[in-house]
Amino acid sequence: MLVFEFKTYGKPQQFASIDEAIRTAQFIRNKCLRFWIDHPKASKYDLNKLCAVLAKEFPFADKLNSQARQASAERAWAAISRFHENCQKKVAGKKGFPQFQKDCRSVEYKTTGYKIADDRKSITFTDKNGIGKLRLKGTRDLNFYQPDQIKRVRLVKRADGYYVQFCISVDRTEILPATGKTIGLDVGLKSFYTDSNGLEVENPKFYRTGAVKMKRAQRLVSRKVKGSTNRVKSRIKLGKIHLKISRQRKDHAVKLARCVIRSNDLVAYEDLRVRNMVKNHCLAKSISDAGWYQFRVWLETFARVFGRVTVAVNPAYTSEECSNCGVVVKKSLSTRTHACQCGCVLDRDHNAALNILTKGIATVGHTGSSVLDTGNASGETTSI
Repeated sequence: MLVFEFKTYGKPQQFASIDEAIRTAQFIRNKCLRFWIDHPKASKYDLNKLCAVLAKEFPFADKLNSQARQASAERAWAAISRFHENCQKKVAGKKGFPQFQKDCRSVEYKTTGYKIADDRKSITFTDKNGIGKLRLKGTRDLNFYQPDQIKRVRLVKRADGYYVQFCISVDRTEILPATGKTIGLDVGLKSFYTDSNGLEVENPKFYRTGAVKMKRAQRLVSRKVKGSTNRVKSRIKLGKIHLKISRQRKDHAVKLARCVIRSNDLVAYEDLRVRNMVKNHCLAKSISDAGWYQFRVWLETFARVFGRVTVAVNPAYTSEECSNCGVVVKKSLSTRTHACQCGCVLDRDHNAALNILTKGIATVGHTGSSVLDTGNASGETTSI
């Protein structure tokens, strides 16, 4: 599944109609959630039937396309099913009980309610909300795909405007020649990651870099009167700063992950539980700013695309074990050099990356992978 995003342009009345459609989608999702709370045995099909009942009861809900109403019900059911799965798996801590949505920013259409122009440069929404024709601007070309391949269309509201997302059903694969290289990655805060070859990639720290502008924008928001037009403008400026930081972090993760996957047949990394790590309030902001989990997601995504192998290994004792002799050398977080009695002296992160690579190769061997023997990773499982 590919997701193409385009900036959309239209009149203020059209954007007001989009806001109304988004509020309607939020209303239907919350109504479906309330129905499930009152009737715990309700199924997904019961929520879909409720959409038709809401359309007859509330005139503004009838303006939204019928499949868009069902998509909102599916969002509620996704939260419910995730809660049930966590309860069945006995996940530690909170199970994620579904919450009512207070600030929805998107509405999703399935296969009806819109029509794409022949030149693929505009889209017209045909439901009763009156959104009408919107111009599209982006770098992607929809002419390569058939209209029946577009399974979902989303209208997304962000701080810098409105966007249209197209979810296209297509298998994205690209076979690359084997490189014969393997690599282990140890992520950190001093450097974004250190690989098993000793290469360190600088941590960009986008949040820290934009903190000055962010604090100033936040002060301007606090000084404005609540409900005033100036406060709304100040909030938009603050939202644009946060949006830029998130885009910078995503762009960095995508480009770095693509480079790593294309250059190696096997990539081993730590199976970190970031949710537990951010409980340390001294390091929570720096860990969140690094974006380790987003980097891991893109590693696995590009591994499926390019036919590579990624292995998530247990991070226990990777920093303390000697990569040369295997002896455990206790050290604190402030100790940045690994010095073993066998004479091995390495940077702490470089030693951890070597241990991660060793564990990754051992894991692949136990699962029966022949990537390292045949030099062809195209038929192997991309994540273990």
